[in-house]
Amino acid sequence: MAEAEQFNAGGLRVHWQPSDTFKTTTIVLHVKAPLEAETAAARTLLAHVLQAGTEAFPSRRKIRYFLDDLYGATFYADVGKKGENHVLTFVMEVASERYLQNESPLLPKALAFLLSVIQKSYRSEDGFSEAIIQEEKQALMQRIRNIADDKTRYANIRMLEEMCANEPFGLHPFGSAEEVGAITDQELQKAYERMLQSDQFDLFVTGPGTKEEITDAIHSTGQNVAAGDPVETTPTIQDAPAQVNEVVEKQFIQQAKLHLGFRVPYTVGSSEYTAVLVTNGILGAYPHSKLFVNVREKESLAYYAASRYEPYKGILFAMAGIAPDQYEKAVRIMKEQLEAMQRGEITEEELTTTKQMLKNQILEQVDSARGAIEMNYQNVLSGANRTVDDRLREIDTVDMETVISVAKTIQLDTVYLLTGEEGTA
Repeated sequence: MAEAEQFNAGGLRVHWQPSDTFKTTTIVLHVKAPLEAETAAARTLLAHVLQAGTEAFPSRRKIRYFLDDLYGATFYADVGKKGENHVLTFVMEVASERYLQNESPLLPKALAFLLSVIQKSYRSEDGFSEAIIQEEKQALMQRIRNIADDKTRYANIRMLEEMCANEPFGLHPFGSAEEVGAITDQELQKAYERMLQSDQFDLFVTGPGTKEEITDAIHSTGQNVAAGDPVETTPTIQDAPAQVNEVVEKQFIQQAKLHLGFRVPYTVGSSEYTAVLVTNGILGAYPHSKLFVNVREKESLAYYAASRYEPYKGILFAMAGIAPDQYEKAVRIMKEQLEAMQRGEITEEELTTTKQMLKNQILEQVDSARGAIEMNYQNVLSGANRTVDDRLREIDTVDMETVISVAKTIQLDTVYLLTGEEGTA
């Protein structure tokens, strides 16, 4: 697959990555703004309202008919956070006409539709359709409430709220159900206007097609998508507090969820980024990692045990599902795994296996169009233009001393336990 070519068109920063590997073309529009408590809920609702209807296709049903006419094209919107950025994502995947009989190019039609979601949303005289707003409100509020049913996910969200209480990263990208319910039509319109004026629009296109098809489709709308100057954010890196923050929350559950939050002074834009990936891999990202082997297998303390690095913020999580009465022992042994790494208790096999697993992950990621696009977007957000070969070479250069050095910078910030009420069976 060729490296992505970047150019500007119609107020968009376009990233075109031609590839004949895929039989479909994937289009992803990322719309980025600072993650803020005052705007997160309205922006999230806005994404769902925009995907529900356009001037030409004013309902989900008519959009489905249009997608069916494009040989089963797919389209959806999603909302998330990357560090302290709030990102609305609109995704479309369409077949290449070269694999169909007697068909005109489909990419321009798909791209024109995707841009119309932003530029030509379905509106009444008073603004967005009230029926669509109410329908999407109810669906989003229910989705937020459902988070509490996934206790592992809920525990991680709660840990971040406690750990990053005074930082944007502690916010959930959806906002709360109460905030969504209170959004007025005027606030939604204001969020839409602010998006067009202040957000960064990055359009990624990967698969069969031509650059001319992309630029012609963008310019055919007759207007720029984005009209203003984007507001940029930079990650804020915090030190761990002098005293570890310990939070215990009780619900009627049987399996306790133990989450440890660590501060790491490196983000995806740091030269140490790849070394942190290797360090996290040895700690808990894989079945051979220390947390899995020692906490789950040897001590039989956990139903699962793993760690994850949040590269856009500089935070590392260690997670385990444990019996409620094993809390103190589990915390001690989980902390001991990092302490062992800081002392240099790492085998060559752990290092070599981790590096190979990471390289395999990268190669698997670029085997899919969405994976390649996400890798390119990481380059955009970090300002570090790492090619696939760069990433593989960087992994090879990480040695034992580098891992030990990185491990010594990792500091425990918060211990969060979600456990059962007294008397829970």
